[in-house]
Amino acid sequence: MLQAGNYSLVLLIQLTLLAYDLFVNSFSELLRGAAVIQLVLFIIQDIAILFNVIIILLMMFNTYVFQVGLVSLLLERFRVVLVFSAIYLTLSICFHCWVLNLRWLESDRFVWTDGLQALFVFQRTVAVMYYYLYKRTAEYMGDPRLYVDSLWLRDAFARGRQ
Repeated sequence: MLQAGNYSLVLLIQLTLLAYDLFVNSFSELLRGAAVIQLVLFIIQDIAILFNVIIILLMMFNTYVFQVGLVSLLLERFRVVLVFSAIYLTLSICFHCWVLNLRWLESDRFVWTDGLQALFVFQRTVAVMYYYLYKRTAEYMGDPRLYVDSLWLRDAFARGRQ
């Protein structure tokens, strides 16, 4: 069971990783002159996104709802954040590869193709939705009803057996 002290630490880690992701999305273009630094920032950003997904999954596996076998209830409730996380990670990796491929040898030149600009806008739009959904889910995972037996859980279990 997730204790209050542990939840605070996990939430702090999650919000720190989200803040780093937001920082890189906001300021990575200012470092376009140093492609190696941008590469390192992008790699750490992608790893941070992946860690956030792993943390949410671990928190889901730790709930009483999961332990009694109502995985479908958890997936129904958190499907949107899991799908947006996968889409956002994919878009981020694609954007990072494309931008570094264009700028690696000529980092002092300002290069923006139409496709790159469209991917940039789409990735940043999905990022806003990802931040909102992830933060909402991370805070919802602190709900004590997910970690103890309760009447709504028994009703859901009874409905699932029918």
